[in-house]
Amino acid sequence: MMKDYDYIVVGGGSAGCVLAARLSEDPQVTVCLVEAGGTDNSMLIRAPIGSVAMLPTKLNNWAFETVPQPGLNGRKGYQPRGKTLGGSSSINAMMYARGHQADYDHWASLGNEGWSYQECLPYFKKAENNEIHADEYHGQGGPLNVTDLQCPSSLLAHYLEACESIGIPANPDVNGEQQFGAMATQVTQKNGERCSAARAYLTPNRDRGNLTVLTKATTTRVVVEGKRAVGVEFSKGGQRQVITATQEVIISAGAFGSPQLLQLSGIGHGKDIAPLGIDVIHELPGVGENLQDHIDLVHSFECCSRYDTFGFSARMLATMSKALPQWLLKRRGKVTSNFAEGIGFFYSEPNVTIPDLEFVFVVAIVDDHARKIHLQHGFSCHLTLLRPKSRGTVKLESADPFAPPRIDPQFFSHPDDMPVMIAGWKKQKQMLMSKVFDGIRGAELYPVDECDNAAIEQDIRNRADTQYHPVGTCKMGPSSDPMAVVDSELRVHGLKGLRVVDASIMPTLVGANTNAPTIMIAEKAADKIKAARTEKCQRTKQAGTADKSHSVAELGE
Repeated sequence: MMKDYDYIVVGGGSAGCVLAARLSEDPQVTVCLVEAGGTDNSMLIRAPIGSVAMLPTKLNNWAFETVPQPGLNGRKGYQPRGKTLGGSSSINAMMYARGHQADYDHWASLGNEGWSYQECLPYFKKAENNEIHADEYHGQGGPLNVTDLQCPSSLLAHYLEACESIGIPANPDVNGEQQFGAMATQVTQKNGERCSAARAYLTPNRDRGNLTVLTKATTTRVVVEGKRAVGVEFSKGGQRQVITATQEVIISAGAFGSPQLLQLSGIGHGKDIAPLGIDVIHELPGVGENLQDHIDLVHSFECCSRYDTFGFSARMLATMSKALPQWLLKRRGKVTSNFAEGIGFFYSEPNVTIPDLEFVFVVAIVDDHARKIHLQHGFSCHLTLLRPKSRGTVKLESADPFAPPRIDPQFFSHPDDMPVMIAGWKKQKQMLMSKVFDGIRGAELYPVDECDNAAIEQDIRNRADTQYHPVGTCKMGPSSDPMAVVDSELRVHGLKGLRVVDASIMPTLVGANTNAPTIMIAEKAADKIKAARTEKCQRTKQAGTADKSHSVAELGE
């Protein structure tokens, strides 16, 4: 049985929740949000430290893997992505970071009109309610609550001092005028709970009569008639159903899901999808190309003294036996930690003008995405390569819509990436080995001779993996770009009634975490969609007036 909506949004992640909320603000518009995962009512999602249970498991998590990566000595990479309302914003470390202003100016320079930093900033501010910063760079009153950590570890101050000791100054706001520097992480939390895109945008508006939210509904294809998207087919409870869109279908399934769905629908490069038995209805070779992701390497140390860190120990059990009731009753205490309590942006070399590396300081031992457990307390730091030149792909393994996509980031396939990573490896080690941590720092998990570049490179290839920021697989660009999938309005090239709105449209990676930029993209897209609808209504009204005037004139003849 088919049902009509004005707009269908596929994917209830960071972008999809924004779109569903913003488009349904108009009571005359009907919106259906279709999400493959379940609801976001789990305490693991609401309690900030719950991410440690979800990230390494399949709890609310697609838990994808890459194909074997030659650049990682043949290892498969791990790719956790949120599978619930809120998407990855419901399982991530809640870090609020936007990227460098030059990232967005670069998008505009590639022919994407309207996407410069000054044109994106109003949408960052529209989304945001920052409890700490109130200036030209930040917003108040938006749905997404941003604040400081309630109960940071005492070790955080040591991290900031250690950064200072190697020339990375304290910066009270890496999202403000200047990105360079280190600070305590700002987080998307509200009153001690995770403030995911679902909690920010969707939950307050679920009672709207014009908004339908379908969960545990896997979209299997976009229905296209001629060159227009008219609906979607999805599976829920083992039953195939079709719903139609009178205005638009908007795909917001993420950097993996969006190209997968387009290809399943016959939209993509014919040479990729035709051999799988899928009819090619629209040739678009850029679908699934241009995958970019932040490659990341973690250094971890045990603590040799009783510092305020997380770990598997009797002491931790005692701490949590007090912390959990505190959070349940007052939403305060250690349960509000995001683990990744420190952030920093810096330069690999003195001649670099835009930070190209990032630190993320974690008050626990991190090994293989927390999939390897250590029975000690400790601390870690992530080193992230912010603008890798390597490019990968997301393609179909089969025509089965329930099969995971074939993810191939091609880490370190570009020769320029490894030297920057090695330089960053040395800076991270210098920071962690500074005298600031003397008396705190115990044994290192994976010691390597820091004077041996070959050994450092092998350490990186043996242990590096994603920092969870895949983008670019439905690239935004002008029609003159053969790899562009959407235009600057995020409309799919060559088709009507179809847009892609999520991190997959980023033509290049931003130099920071990607959740805040994805929400910004959706806020901006919502305004574009509303404007298109208003323009269409005005044209229809004008045409009707013209027809009426013409009929009156004929009657008078």
